[in-house]
Amino acid sequence: MILEKALNLFFPIKCGVCGKIGLPICKECEEKIKPFEINLVEKDDILFNYMSEKKISYKDNKANLRVQKIFIYKYQDIIRNLLINYKFMDSSYLSKSFAYLIKNNKKIYSILKSYDIIIPVPLHKKRMNERGYNQTELIARKLEIPVETNCLVKTKNIKPQSTKTAKERQIDIKNIFAIQNVDKIKNKKLLLLDDIYTTGSTANECIKTLSKATNKIGFIALAKDVYN
Repeated sequence: MILEKALNLFFPIKCGVCGKIGLPICKECEEKIKPFEINLVEKDDILFNYMSEKKISYKDNKANLRVQKIFIYKYQDIIRNLLINYKFMDSSYLSKSFAYLIKNNKKIYSILKSYDIIIPVPLHKKRMNERGYNQTELIARKLEIPVETNCLVKTKNIKPQSTKTAKERQIDIKNIFAIQNVDKIKNKKLLLLDDIYTTGSTANECIKTLSKATNKIGFIALAKDVYN
């Protein structure tokens, strides 16, 4: 806390949209962002069969999960620009803006606080070294909920998913995550955090991996691509 206050003296908090000093998102820009809120909370049946890797009926597979999925914004305009800057333009400071928006959303934040642990979707070590930070982890660590980053790992570095079709994403993402240090998350209520949800391939693959430790899993994305 003392260190953070000292840093704020030299690097004042500024609005991630307009740059005004004071708040991570100023009141004027917060109003501009509100039209992109969807605050969508839904239940999704994720069907897995670990023996055959084929979908089977829900009643026949004990490994199936009913996952709570939460989407805060539509992936459009201001939100889209913020996320692109955050991920690809060396703008790690925007993590404060996104965390601020989440915590200010009483509906969404109350759901988040019902989980025991947040797990950010991991980056491969090579991608992490290139970018210098995991964008979802930076946000997670500002939400005042325990964060665990040493249990879900990405074992293969693949090309950015944004350049691929839905079918290509499903093929490329298959079995590229692994679980470790399972005792840290066993039987815990886990919330998987990602920045953008497009086809769901990454989220579902991570959920499948985490389900080896617990059947209490939720998922939240800052933005949902409403065209998919």
